Amino acid sequence: MTDLSASKGESHVEDFDVEAVNRAGKRPPLYAARKKIFPKRASGNFRRLKWLIMIVTLGIYYITPWLRFDRGEYAPDQAVLVDLANRRFYFFFIEIWPQEFYYVAGLLVMAGVGLFLITSTVGRAWCGYTCPQTVWVDLFLVVERFFEGDRNQRMKLDQAPWSVNKVWRRVAKHSIWLLIGVATGGAWIFYFADAPTLFMDVIHFEAPMVAYFTILILTATTYVFGGLMREQVCTYMCPWPRIQGAMLDEHSLTVTYNDWRGEPRTKHAKKAIKEGIPVGDCVDCNACVAVCPMGIDIRDGQQLECITCALCIDACDNVMDKLGRERGLISYTTLNDYNENMQLATSGSSTIDPAKVRDGEGNLLDRVRRTNWRSIIRWRTLVYFCFWAAIGVAMLVALSLRDRLDVNVQHDRNPLYVMLSDGAVRNGYDVKVLNMTPEPRTVRLSIEGLPGGEMTLASSVNEPQSSIVLDVEPDRVLPVRVYVRAMPQQLDENPVRFEFVVTDLFGEESSRETVKFEMPRE
Repeated sequence: MTDLSASKGESHVEDFDVEAVNRAGKRPPLYAARKKIFPKRASGNFRRLKWLIMIVTLGIYYITPWLRFDRGEYAPDQAVLVDLANRRFYFFFIEIWPQEFYYVAGLLVMAGVGLFLITSTVGRAWCGYTCPQTVWVDLFLVVERFFEGDRNQRMKLDQAPWSVNKVWRRVAKHSIWLLIGVATGGAWIFYFADAPTLFMDVIHFEAPMVAYFTILILTATTYVFGGLMREQVCTYMCPWPRIQGAMLDEHSLTVTYNDWRGEPRTKHAKKAIKEGIPVGDCVDCNACVAVCPMGIDIRDGQQLECITCALCIDACDNVMDKLGRERGLISYTTLNDYNENMQLATSGSSTIDPAKVRDGEGNLLDRVRRTNWRSIIRWRTLVYFCFWAAIGVAMLVALSLRDRLDVNVQHDRNPLYVMLSDGAVRNGYDVKVLNMTPEPRTVRLSIEGLPGGEMTLASSVNEPQSSIVLDVEPDRVLPVRVYVRAMPQQLDENPVRFEFVVTDLFGEESSRETVKFEMPRE
């Protein structure tokens, strides 16, 4: 039994009259009415980390469309641009064409594997820190606290009858929420067109209607999901809480209430100690419940609603500091460490004895297993990381080695060939030369592997020749109609396979495609 619970700071611990909205041991009916949650503002290391991540992620989202990147006079200078009209995706120095969509698919695979990696190591850290729903809810809570105060003030205002004071606070809050929604939708459309130009078109009501519909839809979803529904989106709409269980194992770090140390909990520790009753470190102040944005009690154990935002850790650590006790009553802990400490605290019995985990001076025993963050490095996480890194390296190598000049050829289906008056056979081809650089290029189109073969453009009156010089505009596809002719006597097989070759006259790039030359069959 420890006497630390009788420290001088105990009388300064604030006791919150709060009950968890979502209880692990008591599930509400499927269609139960929503109970409002008024999370108290937390302070601590994890709260500061969440502030930092919120500022960085929101800054990236809102500022990115306005960043400029010089690609030359023939390409847009917006750093990140999804150019649907020209079917291009620009990301700084990277340009993706529609046929290169596998790079986007690779990024999606990396995102999926990265999500598995994060979950298997630190639980639902994505949900607690970087998920857009979490970030925007945090932002909306900042606005709510500014106009309505912290938890107790918001609860009193919510229960108070309607008055001028209540009306103006609610109107101001919802107005700012709507402005945030408009800014969210507005920032999204700027990714699909030149941001400064589209901004001026929007405010002068000259933008396409699809832009206004997009802003309207995203304003509504941001306002409803971030301001009105909040935790319900994570609990009922998001599939990830149901999937994460398969990603966790006994070595995954999750936010855990260490009941081997906190139980039996009591609000009257001094009296219990005087009566010789063993007590744990938890003083049942409910601070962890008061700060939880999901309205759960982490002391009920792991729950579907928990997004591992770790605000309960900050709240509990602050209480432990006031009581002069060691931090970590609620902490990031692995199931393996938790089970070992529970075994130590019970020592074969079914009752937790706080004295079994402390020495005579009230300090935690050396045998108590403290979670080491290095435990996240294990075979499972290494496999995830190696797979994730391998995809990233493969994509970088492919990007660095890819050609920016390409040719696609389609043979005529009907007729397959035409017999000419001089005995030659002519085949028709639709050739597309792709210049995937933001500069104009002059290329030579030639044929290889067709003995005596010659070609001419359908629009040309010149004599057939072995090659043709073409000018291709920057970031454009040049379609040309080409006729290829050859004498059957010079060909050994039917059909003959040969290649169209495109070569940059002022560079080293070239591309080729193999096609067939059809002739009459004997």
